[in-house]
Amino acid sequence: MIRRNEEKESIRKPAPFDGTGEITVRSLLNGPEEMSRKGRVFGHTTVWPGSEIGYHLHNGDSETYYILSGSGRYNDNGTFTTLNAGDVAYCAPGEGHGIACIGEEPIEMIALILYE
Repeated sequence: MIRRNEEKESIRKPAPFDGTGEITVRSLLNGPEEMSRKGRVFGHTTVWPGSEIGYHLHNGDSETYYILSGSGRYNDNGTFTTLNAGDVAYCAPGEGHGIACIGEEPIEMIALILYE
C-alpha cells in the first residue's frame, strides 16, 4: 500500500482529553484495518502554540510520540519534562501522559498507538 501526501486525511479539531486550543491530525494509516489490527493510530499531529493535549490514561494500548519539531511540556504520569525535536516519549499500558506546546513554533510529532 502507498498513500500519497495528497491522499492523507487532515483534520483540525479541538485538543482532546480536556485540553486547550487545537490540534491537527493527519492519518498516515487509517485505523486497525490498515495496521494489521495491532494498533489504532499512526499519525502526524500538530499541537499549535497555546494548545495542549490533556492528560489521559492508556488502558489496553500504548502511545509513542516522536517529536519532529517544536518544544513541548510533557506530563509523564505527573512528572513534567521538556521534549524537543528528535526526542521520543513512550506511554506504556496503564500509564498516562499529556503534552502542551511551549513557544511560538507548533509541535510537529508522529503519534503511534499500539494494542497490548
